[in-house]
Amino acid sequence: MSLTATQQQHQTELHSTLWAIANDLRGQMEANEFKNYILGLIFYRYLSEKTVATANAILSEDEMTFEEGWADPEFQADIAEELIEQIGYVIEPHHLFHTLVAAVENQTFSIEQLQAAINAVTESTLGTASEDDFNHLFDDMDLQSTKLGKDVSNRSQTIGKVIAKIDSINFNHEDTEIDVLGDAYEYLIGQFAANAGKKAGEFYTPQQVSKILAKVVTTGKTDLKNVYDPTCGSGSLLLRVAKEAKVRKFYGQEKIATTYNLARMNMLLHNVRYDQFDIRNDDTLEHPKHTGMTFEAIVANPPYSANWSADAKFLDDERYSGYGKLAPKSKADFAFIQHMIHHLDDNGTMAVVLPHGVLFRGAAEGLIRKHLIEQRNVLDAVIGLPANIFYGTSIPTAILVFKKCRENDDILFIDASNEFEKGKNQNNLTEAHVEKIIETYTNSETIEKYSYVASLAEIKENDYNLNIPRYVDTFEEEAPIDLVAVKASIAEIDAEIEVANAKLAAYFQELGL
Repeated sequence: MSLTATQQQHQTELHSTLWAIANDLRGQMEANEFKNYILGLIFYRYLSEKTVATANAILSEDEMTFEEGWADPEFQADIAEELIEQIGYVIEPHHLFHTLVAAVENQTFSIEQLQAAINAVTESTLGTASEDDFNHLFDDMDLQSTKLGKDVSNRSQTIGKVIAKIDSINFNHEDTEIDVLGDAYEYLIGQFAANAGKKAGEFYTPQQVSKILAKVVTTGKTDLKNVYDPTCGSGSLLLRVAKEAKVRKFYGQEKIATTYNLARMNMLLHNVRYDQFDIRNDDTLEHPKHTGMTFEAIVANPPYSANWSADAKFLDDERYSGYGKLAPKSKADFAFIQHMIHHLDDNGTMAVVLPHGVLFRGAAEGLIRKHLIEQRNVLDAVIGLPANIFYGTSIPTAILVFKKCRENDDILFIDASNEFEKGKNQNNLTEAHVEKIIETYTNSETIEKYSYVASLAEIKENDYNLNIPRYVDTFEEEAPIDLVAVKASIAEIDAEIEVANAKLAAYFQELGL
């Protein structure tokens, strides 16, 4: 079976299982609440299986299994030490996911067993290098919530059903490269968009858009010292970059605690060691956590036109000083851009998705845009995307690509807004659409009705307005109208109407009307 066919089969099975789990929880809580339980338990199963595989490898020369080795006091401490060193945590045999599954099958499972198990994971990391990466990781999976059931027995029964169904999911990471957690998250958002999808655009980027961003920032590179996403959401963008090039360390910051937890889960789920990522939880603009650092690749899909304080103190902040103006309080788009420019390596590339307004809005944003182009010469390309490709918003968006130390001051414009596949709820970009965008960007070429390389003089002539139609003419001339033929057609229609009216009049006369 081909990779694509295997992946499609795997996704179908995953979606079927998720739907069955959702039906068990539906009516008890909102979709955006029960996804926390589903994703949390998928993650716990992964941690358990990772523990067993690692422990068995450690004990392979002794020809012992994890359970056998752990039962021997002489081996137990050494196994725990090795697990902390290699994967950053310990799950004892009686807390493993398959042990919980067995309890469910034997009808002896209690939700308190699961609570003890996840508490033990966190406790195993205390005082170690991985402590910060596991701290509060399962906080969103509230096992005491009465929405799961009125008492321990009912809650145990509900979660027991979920555990049994999650046990049937086939992970197969190596076989399909499927993003299990990300795919599960996307599916849940898609199925329950009325509840969970309203704000999804803030933290989930469609896979094809992620692919464009990742390919852009890795153009000409196969090894990156680091990658950074200041609004990392579930971490999908960071992980996507790693599919295009080797990434030595991942950095990110996320404001929403629930999504921050998901990002850390996603890193671990994709075999990113605890010491290879640094994800922080706070407001990036107001309280940046990676000060003094620069990054070789930066990718982001920030919340569109978000509010921020725009406090005057930021005029002295090295991220924003020198521009003369701050981004307006009601539109933080340029504040995010400035923040990322500040953290971009001289040899780095940054790609960010934003609403079209950043291309042409005036006042403070116009001055910042002019400064970025004229004084800093960091804008490399503007790529217009189709409308309605993000969950939660139908507005058209654009990818802005930035580089420092550019060799020229030209800017490439790509208008890909009309090239998409119509979908039921969202429009989609196909592989062919993605490849055309990347090829055009890589070659930096002008293609009639699709792309244009604009000089700084042209940008200046347009008063630094970057609205794509100013540079890429996609106008299709309509065929000339033959007015004589139109007049003759109208006369013919009028004559037919007169005949029809005469027939109607005759019918009415026969009926005595």
